Amino acid sequence: MSELKLVGKIKLINPTQNYDSGFSKREFVITTQEQYPQDIKLELVKDKCAVLDGYSVGQDVEVSFNLRGNEFNGKYYVSLQAWKINKVGGAVAPQPTPSTTEEGDIPF
Repeated sequence: MSELKLVGKIKLINPTQNYDSGFSKREFVITTQEQYPQDIKLELVKDKCAVLDGYSVGQDVEVSFNLRGNEFNGKYYVSLQAWKINKVGGAVAPQPTPSTTEEGDIPF
C-alpha cells in the first residue's frame, strides 16, 4: 500500500488513554481543507502518543498514517494510525530583494 497523507487543521486533541494491558492510544481530529471539509479521526498508539504534545488546536498539519483493520467477535473495525505529523505553513523565511543580492545572483 502506498503512503497515505492527510493535510488539514487540528480540530481536537484528546488526552492519552492508558489501558490495563499496558496499551495506550491518543485520538485527534483533523479538518480537511477542501470544498467539502471532512472531520477525520486519527489515532497515535504506544510511544507515538507524545508526538501531539508539541501541537495545539488550530494548527495546520500534514499527517502520514497507515490504514488498519481488524475483526473482533464478528465485527470489523478500521482505524487510521498516524505515525508522523509535520507542521504546515507558518512563518515564511524572508526572501532577498534585488537590491540586497550580489551582482549575478538571481533573486527567488
